[in-house]
Amino acid sequence: METVIKISHIKKTYVMGSVEINALVDVSLEIYRNQYVAIMGPSGSGKSTLMNIVGCLDSPSEGEYILNGVNVSKMDDSELAYTRNHEIGFVFQTFNLLPRISALENVALPLIYAGFSYAKRIERAADILASVGLADRMHHKPNELSGGQRQRVAIARALVNNPSIILADEPTGNLDTKTSYEIMALFDELHKKGQTIILVTHEEDIAKYAKSVIRLRDGVVESVKENVVSG
Repeated sequence: METVIKISHIKKTYVMGSVEINALVDVSLEIYRNQYVAIMGPSGSGKSTLMNIVGCLDSPSEGEYILNGVNVSKMDDSELAYTRNHEIGFVFQTFNLLPRISALENVALPLIYAGFSYAKRIERAADILASVGLADRMHHKPNELSGGQRQRVAIARALVNNPSIILADEPTGNLDTKTSYEIMALFDELHKKGQTIILVTHEEDIAKYAKSVIRLRDGVVESVKENVVSG
């Protein structure tokens, strides 16, 4: 299996005044292409810190993070920003859509930074929106869409650059139960098409959709278990 993410002895320490907080003590793990992984853990376990490092939003204090064969643990801010835009698709609990522009324009945004022409951006964004079931909603603004539709727009935006991994942080946290299941069914479809998905959640019923579950506690990996039945 091809390794997409290899994390070796990652440590993250935050200094607050004279106090040091060890958010991650010693974390090592590997995630393979087309793997579907849930990261779980109680509040303060380090899962948000790990997500930020995996997503190139933060750098470790110690240890090594290899993403697609490239050591990103020592990158500066501009290098991290480039890697984020080209390698990682983010899906957030709060959708993070710009309210004054259409779904189509929201999805096309990452392609601006990737250097695509306007025509190519619009064509690609329209194709991706159609693939998540929103062909008839692409010219609507976020406030004209339901919560589930907004999350589909966010997923389309995450996919538009053809990223190596989708990193979903509590993607159903603002959705009702029925809509949550619809969004998780969409993640299932993406996984079946070959997408690598990392899901950060505190909900056991959502984590069951993943094929394996990594549990953190007190800044270390407590367990890694395969889900026998998912979906």
